[in-house]
Amino acid sequence: MNGKTVLVTGGAGYIGTHVCVELATAGFGVVVIDNLSRTHRGAIDRVEALAGRSIDFVVGDVRDSALLENLFARRRIDVVIHLAGLKAVGESAAQPLLYYDNNVVGMIALCRAMDAVGVRNFVYSSSATVYGAPKFLPMTESHPLAPANPYGQSKLIGEMLLGDLHRSNPEWRIAMLRYFNPVGAHASGTIGEDPCGEPNNLLPYVAQVALGRRERLTVHGNDYETPDGTGIRDYIHVVDLAAAHVSAVNHLLRNEGLLTLNLGTGRGHSVLEVVAAFERASGRSVPYRIAGRRTGDVAACYADASAAASILGWRAERDLASMCADAWAWQTANPGGYGP
Repeated sequence: MNGKTVLVTGGAGYIGTHVCVELATAGFGVVVIDNLSRTHRGAIDRVEALAGRSIDFVVGDVRDSALLENLFARRRIDVVIHLAGLKAVGESAAQPLLYYDNNVVGMIALCRAMDAVGVRNFVYSSSATVYGAPKFLPMTESHPLAPANPYGQSKLIGEMLLGDLHRSNPEWRIAMLRYFNPVGAHASGTIGEDPCGEPNNLLPYVAQVALGRRERLTVHGNDYETPDGTGIRDYIHVVDLAAAHVSAVNHLLRNEGLLTLNLGTGRGHSVLEVVAAFERASGRSVPYRIAGRRTGDVAACYADASAAASILGWRAERDLASMCADAWAWQTANPGGYGP
């Protein structure tokens, strides 16, 4: 143990579990708060097995101010990584109040509780959705911000709030991390992505088709101006993403300031490239059908992640083959996810 403790909100979720393993491996004490609305208690048990030690787990919601007050009063917290939030674009369009309540009101309650006890080191889970449709590629952190849905808007409001907070009190040390497309799983197959209902993201859907849980994949559009006509995205292995959070924590403990960083690989893969890579990794066929474009989809979107490399010394290391192999290991070991 290095003597520092990190509170991970949403730590029982897909990204949160991987972040907790990386933090524990790096010697940090880990406290988790999660309301378990989109995940399972058993995910923390698996984190503990991988970490080789216990995780201090609190079942609760970051909107519960009394719970947060009690949590900070009873534990010494040095850094907060804020992952708790909702992230489905389509759901956010259908239920915007739910998203603003979870993603904005929840963060306000968390920051207020932190400020009251003088804990001002904050790592924020943001998203490339804050950029909206690409104006240029690769997308740098200076790209115009124009989110096209309530989820992206909620993430941008969070960034604006944190910027104002830092300007009001420079004691706040903040890293805002804009994720591109996290995929894959821990190489052990012990933890991974467990979507509630129909997957919103490509790779878990492809994995379920390969497993036979779903008949086929629907590819939305094959007439984009890309080499094979399908959309291109920047997929990043979730373990690489988790490692970036450890780098961000270490940076905040040593340096003042406000950071805004892209987390991606710096290159994109098309839908059909992902399908072919998954077929190679799994040895299974992934049937698909071509449908029309979806409103709001763009031809290509990928990051310039050079700032994270320069400031944090972090780079994504795992390639698409590893992403698919690890996702398949998770899927085959856990065909029903964390549930029965």
